[in-house]
Amino acid sequence: MSRFIVGLTGGIGSGKTTVANMFAKRGICLVDADIIAREVVAPNSPGLAAISQHFGQEVIHTDGELDRATLRQIIFDQPQQRQWLNNLLHPMIRAQMLSQSDNSSSAYVIWVVPLLFENGLDSLVNRTLMIDISPEQQIARTVARDNVDAQQVQNIINSQMPRQDKLAKADDVINNQQDLQGLAASVEALHQQYLQLSGNA
Repeated sequence: MSRFIVGLTGGIGSGKTTVANMFAKRGICLVDADIIAREVVAPNSPGLAAISQHFGQEVIHTDGELDRATLRQIIFDQPQQRQWLNNLLHPMIRAQMLSQSDNSSSAYVIWVVPLLFENGLDSLVNRTLMIDISPEQQIARTVARDNVDAQQVQNIINSQMPRQDKLAKADDVINNQQDLQGLAASVEALHQQYLQLSGNA
């Protein structure tokens, strides 16, 4: 039986992890795209072998790990190389996410995907949930959390789908400009709704 999947997304610094963990506390399985993206290029993986064959040894550290900074530099300057990398990794990540979902025993599954809409993964989920905060808050939170400068955060925001477009696409939205108590109440309400929708209420 295929699982009922909720795709959880939101811009940088919006609080995706906080919200995802609140669902996890309710016994819901989380499938995290960022973690899987790292796993498919782990040392000795087919993904890493294909990357090293295509880009050469310069993108591999001496300890066998992927040299992300070097690879990022290469694909940043060459859109066709970025396309090649996406064509390699996206199907691997997708297959892994579906496999983890099928093997999960929770009432429904939450996919945590920062670029859910940008990468078209919303087509594989039953429902989409966006965690939303103002761009000002995104910048302030990320600067405080990652110790980076505001312009860097702004560049990341600019490279993602505009907030209004994501809000228009999302089935459900949690406004994360509330206190933790309010946030927990929003999560609980959606949890009950997803249990109903997945036929597990």
